[in-house]
Amino acid sequence: MAETPEVPLTMEGSYVLHQIFRFARSEWRQQEVFHCDRIVLRAAETLAAMEAGTKGGNPKPTAIYSMIGHKGDLMFVHFRDSLEDLHRAELAIEQMELTDFLEPTHSYLSVVELGLYESTAKTYAELTAKGIVPHTPEWNAGIAEVIARQSAAMAPRLHPEIPNGKYICFYPMDRKRGEAQNWYQVPMADRQRMMHEHGLIGRRYADSVKQIISGSIGFDDWEWGVDLFADDPLVFKKLIYEMRFDEVSAVYALFGSFYVGLRVHAKDLRQILAGELP
Repeated sequence: MAETPEVPLTMEGSYVLHQIFRFARSEWRQQEVFHCDRIVLRAAETLAAMEAGTKGGNPKPTAIYSMIGHKGDLMFVHFRDSLEDLHRAELAIEQMELTDFLEPTHSYLSVVELGLYESTAKTYAELTAKGIVPHTPEWNAGIAEVIARQSAAMAPRLHPEIPNGKYICFYPMDRKRGEAQNWYQVPMADRQRMMHEHGLIGRRYADSVKQIISGSIGFDDWEWGVDLFADDPLVFKKLIYEMRFDEVSAVYALFGSFYVGLRVHAKDLRQILAGELP
């Protein structure tokens, strides 16, 4: 009998693109007022359609954030059902005349992901008990059945609406795979235990913060993207700080840059570009 795979099963849902831009205010100020008004009006119309879901079919598939800090001024977050639809959203942004005054500073491509550590262990054990050899057609069919059943049950989490939290905190992260600590060489049972303990912390904050995890292995420079949505930004600090004390974060996690923004809407675009909050 071949060895049981060490790779946990995952389910994938909506594709996600984060776009962060810096606004060229000095160039903008040199334009005639009527010219700026026309550009803002057309951009707001495009963004309102994307925001409302009239382009792409998903409810609230695009959200707009005014960024806090020097890393950018505007962030567009798009959720779509396919990479093609996601690229259409990207192209729609590029076609706006406003982008002549927007400098891209960062983007991140990923897909909503739910890990199935507990279901993986159970499924592998059941298939092995039946004498089914890993990676055979029979094994693959059993795995596909589990994924299909779980995906149907988890559809709202795999294809979520963008939460209406007043603030967003987005950051990418990896699991360490160096010489001293390598997450990918830890036995499945130990990884399952650590992820369970990690998840318990997040559940304690479920009433005050909404979290969407997206996988980016093969799509971008990090392995996962994390989006947190809340009305109280201090929740981001408290949640992430507490999580850093659990084993999976303290020993195996690496974090990228953090991006924090305030939710705005297409109708607020004129005020935001004028340096005012709606």
